[in-house]
Amino acid sequence: MSLLGSIGVAFSRFRIPKAPVRLSCLATNQASTWPLRVRWVSSDNESDGYSSEEEETKQTALAKVIIPEEFPDVPVLTVPRSPVFPRFVKMLEIADPDLISLIKRKRQLHIPYAGAFLRKSESSEAEVVTSLDDIYDVGTFVHITEMAEQGNRIRMIVQGIRRIQIVKELAVLKDVKEDGRQTEKHQLQKILMVNTKNLVHEPFESTMEVKATTAELIKTIRDIVALNPLYRESIAQVMDVGFKMIDSPVHLADFGAALTSADPHQLQEVLECLKIPERLTLALELLKKELAVAMLQQRLGKEVEEKVSKMQRNYMLQEQLKIIKKELGLEKDDKDAVAEKFREKIQDLMLPAGVQEVIDEEMRKLSYLDQNSPEFSVTRNYLDWLTSMPWGKTSDEDIDLSNARQVLDEDHYGLQDIKDRVLEFIAVSQLNKSIQGKILCFVGPPGVGKTSVGRSIARALNREYFRFSVGGMNDVAEIKGHRRTYIGAMPGKIIQCLKKTQTENPLVLIDEVDKIGRGIQGDPASALLELLDPEQNSNFLDHYLDVPIDLSKVLFICTANVVHTIPGPLQDRMEIIDVSGYILEEKKAIAEKYLMPMARSSAGLTEDQVILQPEAIEDLIKWYCRESGVRNLQKHIEKIFRKAALKVVEHPEVVPIHVSHDALKDFVGNPMFTSDRMYETTPPGIVMGLAWTAMGGSTLYVETCVAKPLSDKDDGGSIRVTGQLGDVMKESAEIAYTFAKVCVQCVLCIDVCSSLS
Repeated sequence: MSLLGSIGVAFSRFRIPKAPVRLSCLATNQASTWPLRVRWVSSDNESDGYSSEEEETKQTALAKVIIPEEFPDVPVLTVPRSPVFPRFVKMLEIADPDLISLIKRKRQLHIPYAGAFLRKSESSEAEVVTSLDDIYDVGTFVHITEMAEQGNRIRMIVQGIRRIQIVKELAVLKDVKEDGRQTEKHQLQKILMVNTKNLVHEPFESTMEVKATTAELIKTIRDIVALNPLYRESIAQVMDVGFKMIDSPVHLADFGAALTSADPHQLQEVLECLKIPERLTLALELLKKELAVAMLQQRLGKEVEEKVSKMQRNYMLQEQLKIIKKELGLEKDDKDAVAEKFREKIQDLMLPAGVQEVIDEEMRKLSYLDQNSPEFSVTRNYLDWLTSMPWGKTSDEDIDLSNARQVLDEDHYGLQDIKDRVLEFIAVSQLNKSIQGKILCFVGPPGVGKTSVGRSIARALNREYFRFSVGGMNDVAEIKGHRRTYIGAMPGKIIQCLKKTQTENPLVLIDEVDKIGRGIQGDPASALLELLDPEQNSNFLDHYLDVPIDLSKVLFICTANVVHTIPGPLQDRMEIIDVSGYILEEKKAIAEKYLMPMARSSAGLTEDQVILQPEAIEDLIKWYCRESGVRNLQKHIEKIFRKAALKVVEHPEVVPIHVSHDALKDFVGNPMFTSDRMYETTPPGIVMGLAWTAMGGSTLYVETCVAKPLSDKDDGGSIRVTGQLGDVMKESAEIAYTFAKVCVQCVLCIDVCSSLS
């Protein structure tokens, strides 16, 4: 709020004598007689707290107070944010005991005058200062017109009289008492009194420039008042004084600066300026900035008001439209429409008795709830999930063995164990005339087709396919769902699967079951025990739905790379099928039948443009891609076709491109592996060994050498094994060494015996 914005508030907190008193808020002459009586009002006592010296003064309604022309020694009042301009009123509060005592003493002496100086630091709240550097040296000589006690504080109204400047600091002594007796006087470290001198503005002439600036300043004030009604009361209080401000450029500049909410240093600059034309210019600049702020405020207010009015109008029209449609029977109430939608969704479903009871109870609850309550949204979402489940709906399963075998052979080469197990499942279903769910687990190295074969099985059985990965999962709620009391609660993955597939007998592929995690939210592997147990999953209970779900018809297929990281109880519930790697012939067939057509199509090539010879494929498998799966082989084939596509675009005349054994290095670089055979016939001391590697395995040569020649004196000898060998290999070396040593001893004994004979 601006300086004048608090005038009305300040006067409303003090009692004014009932006798006719004229308070001059702004305009008086420099040396005038003020028709004003200084009163001390206590908030603790309703009566006037006059001292004994004022008893005679109390009998009169008016006392004439003469403002002295010269009064150099004044108490220091520090004011925050905005200075006190001459002819203006400001309310101040002080709580410092020494300053309060000084002000009361001045009042008792009938010299209620002080100097108001602006603090330099905006963040400082200190009422007294210890250095003159903390306040500006130019301030205002003020008259304390009203004072009121507020506990340990006093509140007073001061009125600016004239500009003053600090000359020097005055010492203030304080009586120090012991046992109620005055002993000595102590000088205070605070600055409570200063010596000042009056500042008078420089003489000026009423030139055309001054008149134009004054007129523009008055016009700007009127524009601000028209835009912001908060200034109207302040203007009215000023105009009631009867002083013609527009005739005095001196006071008009102060009035314009006081109306603004400018920075403290800018207002202080106006106060310190003694040149009237320059002061008018500074005040006009501040008023122009205030006018710009007021215009921006008005524009923003209009935009918000128009937006709110438009929204309110649209809301009223929508409500009227709803009422009209409801009266005509074209539309029902929102709650009725929601309830009818849920009834239509469950009309063709075969709901269990327990589920039907839950839905009926929730529907009754929904009819009683208010649409704007949070419980209404929770209940509606719960009913949406309940009615979206495929109760009693199953897909027509294809149990034709020949068709299933054809689909599996089309999609995958090899994997005979998996194909036989699927055909066995179909055969059992044919004989039993019923379809039951099973839990299978495919274990094998990466890239052998564990995940893709699950999709092929779903296509062969004509079942809906749903896949989710549990690798790194550490929250039980992902499997069992959240409680409905949580914000944003959702069912588990299995319930989401049933809603998406809309059938009770989908094929669910749980990927990376050997990499499941464990966290503070529980152990998901333990939650899978109920899900993958054929004896328990017929009544699977999700935390969100809280009704039994039959999962006995679901075919679960899990995939894993290793078995030892799967918990034992979870392994016990699954039928584990080992998916071994592919041999050379199988990889070659997979590359020719599946990988090459796929890579050729993705590269935008035809069979006539690039010809990958069988010898090149064999070399690619032998010397570049020895892993168990075909994922790395697929990457190399795609790389060959991409480079071929680049050559076709750059040199169309080279078509067709033949990728042979010799040209393979130009497409995929140097071989990753070399020949394992170093010797045609292994010499003595060298044997062939086998080693396990990440690529499946490798052959290597084990070479021995004698570090010390054999002698007749046998000291037992020793063996040293080099290389990164495991404990089993080291033990095998020790056994071989012991066996060789025994054999040598036997041979030596035979030779000695034969020589003796």
